[in-house]
Amino acid sequence: MAVRSAGGVGRWVKRGVLLLLALLVLALLAAWFFLRGSLAQLDGRRTVPGLTATVTIARDAQGVPTISGSDRLDVAYATGFVHGQDRFFQMDLLRRVAAGELSELFGPKALVVDRPNRLHRFRARAEQAVAAMAPADRALLERYAAGANEGLNALGTRPFEYGLISLSPRAWTPADSLLVIWAMYFDLQGRLEARELARGWLRENSSAEQLAFLLPEATAWDTPLDGVAPPPPAPLPERAPDWWGKQAAKNGDEVAAIDFVDAVGSNNWALAGSRNGGGGAIVADDMHLGIKLPNTWYRAVLAIPDAAGGTRRLVGVTLPGAPLIVVGSNGRVAWGFTNSYGDYLDLIAAEEDAAKPGQVKLAGGGWEKLTVHQETILVKGAAAEQLTVRESSAGPLRQAGGRTYAVHWTAHAPGAVNVSMRKLEAANNLDEALAIAATLGIPAQNFVGGDDKGNIGWTIAGMLPRRAAPSLASTFPLAADTVGAGWSGWLAPQDYPVVRNPASGQLHTANSRQLLGPGAELLGDGGLDLGARSQQVGASLTALGAQADERAVYGVMLDDRALFMAGWRARALAALATPGASTDPKRAELARLLKTGWNGHASVDSTAYRITRAFMWSLYELLYGAANADLHKLDEEARISTATARWPAVLARLLDEQPAGWLPAQYASWTALQLAALDRTAAELAPDGKPLSAATWGARNTAGIAHPIAGAVPALRQWLSVPPDQLPGDSNMPRVAGRTFGQSERLTVSPGREEQGIFNMPGGQSGHPLSPFFLAGHEDWVKGKPTPLLPGPAQYLLTLTK
Repeated sequence: MAVRSAGGVGRWVKRGVLLLLALLVLALLAAWFFLRGSLAQLDGRRTVPGLTATVTIARDAQGVPTISGSDRLDVAYATGFVHGQDRFFQMDLLRRVAAGELSELFGPKALVVDRPNRLHRFRARAEQAVAAMAPADRALLERYAAGANEGLNALGTRPFEYGLISLSPRAWTPADSLLVIWAMYFDLQGRLEARELARGWLRENSSAEQLAFLLPEATAWDTPLDGVAPPPPAPLPERAPDWWGKQAAKNGDEVAAIDFVDAVGSNNWALAGSRNGGGGAIVADDMHLGIKLPNTWYRAVLAIPDAAGGTRRLVGVTLPGAPLIVVGSNGRVAWGFTNSYGDYLDLIAAEEDAAKPGQVKLAGGGWEKLTVHQETILVKGAAAEQLTVRESSAGPLRQAGGRTYAVHWTAHAPGAVNVSMRKLEAANNLDEALAIAATLGIPAQNFVGGDDKGNIGWTIAGMLPRRAAPSLASTFPLAADTVGAGWSGWLAPQDYPVVRNPASGQLHTANSRQLLGPGAELLGDGGLDLGARSQQVGASLTALGAQADERAVYGVMLDDRALFMAGWRARALAALATPGASTDPKRAELARLLKTGWNGHASVDSTAYRITRAFMWSLYELLYGAANADLHKLDEEARISTATARWPAVLARLLDEQPAGWLPAQYASWTALQLAALDRTAAELAPDGKPLSAATWGARNTAGIAHPIAGAVPALRQWLSVPPDQLPGDSNMPRVAGRTFGQSERLTVSPGREEQGIFNMPGGQSGHPLSPFFLAGHEDWVKGKPTPLLPGPAQYLLTLTK
């Protein structure tokens, strides 16, 4: 009996194990079918109410669609359909970022984003903007929204991301498409408040002479489009500010991580017809953004009717959530954008008085009544949070450093977002495109374009404030004595600065000073880059000569020569060569690697490049550390590098001139300071006895690009990430590359010759990890392999019929 009983128990154990295995298999199959159910429909026919005629969606082997229709609204519908099928979760995140609604998906941890973003009440502004739109523009967004919702509903199951967070998606609306544009305001201008606060702190803690030196308006690195030479540098003050060279408090003997900043970028350029054998202009654009999966952009070809009764082919990238080509070519004109980094936000000091409740007095004005809004932030898994937004005539109020400011931002203005970019679809020449650019409702961008006749030009796309005084004064918080430097109204399109057909036959922008002559005051400085990257681009374009083609123009985007860092390497070597400096083994190893490991590029196997870069940033920490600690208390994004991108030029001048009044007291000489920075570099790059030779640039600059949902479900990260590619390139050179920041696309095209156009993108068309298009093209982007701009032969065909 005991044996039989044991055998019976064994059988039940086996049955239990088999049952558990069966349940596990069923669960895996259910998960598999759920995931498969949210893949896009690629083939077949669908009957769609509201279409005026048939629309076709032909996709190539990489999933790039060519959308063809005889009515522009039908094409907008089909564009919404493919966006809704391939990218709906991405669209949802964009609208929620702008509206301050992420906590509804991700719970309390997203409140750190929602609270400051909800201050701007962009959802309410979007609803008002849609209501005020011209009927044709509103119809475009309505048809796009209908297509996006049909694409979402046509999936077999909800997009997989919603299954993982146990929520259902909310339908798309026309206002959401405007919120997507406002999300780009945060992306491209989101550090303007921190910049104002940082510069305000510097003004209050430095003399006027020290401030002029620390915050130069331009340097010798600048190569503006108008050819005006940078002004001579400001005189070097006799002594440094009191905060200079003091260190922030550290925990014990811990070495603070060196602050590598990757988030400045975008290049575009154009060569005139005189510079190539084809006669048409060649336009190139690589917009630098934070990179996630799926990529910011969605490739598409739109074949739409033109005014002459024919078909206009639009080629380029769209932004999921909007029905328009953002960057590309319409066959007659090609265009690209870079962030203009102008001065588009003021913090205006505001006075409050307990005896005047509900009122505020702005600098330079009288007392006024505030408008109060109660905003409800829905929070997944927790109670909703109430946020009180107090709005003045200049904008909503915020607090920082115990003070109150009104946030006066161009993004708040009526017209800050619109769909005027649709007019570029019909532009027939450069002049028409330049005129349209000034009317676009987007974050103000450098617009570089060229046409099929060989003309090239630059202007600003987006709204420009009409300022009453030179813009430098307005790059600080406005107090009573500086409020006149603010703006009143908007610059008329005919007053925008424009550069057409320069004698050199080339134009380029790379986030640095566009102008130093007339017109510069219209733009101001909202974080303009140092200029080293722009200078390198310009020299590379000049070197192409008079017979450049698309492949040669594309190649400039891959230039990772470390021209800017070469001077910092020379300084490090000079310090290490002083008598007795290399008696320390680590210093001797630094010197050896700097001599033997330098190939002049930010290449993945270069230890010398990484050491050089770390040396520069170590000096930054030693000299600006205490200031950065104080600035961080004002705003998480506030630091000296936020206040000015020209700090490397400031430090280089000090090291070259070595003024006694700027040498921190704890160092015996400027060489001793540089050696301290090199010691810090060695400690950072080779902790715990690790060899310095292993600290290659690629080991630090390894791609960390992932789907946002990987943060919510870390167990899936390996399936929702790109391979850990080591990336060549860096800031201050054309090939900008960081772990999660860099060239979000590379596009080179001559209008009318799109067949010779070139394109790369770091992610594929689909946001679904089971799609064959999820990472399609990524490897080509990593390797810098030029691939065709136009889609290949159609592999899939979906037909939408009325």
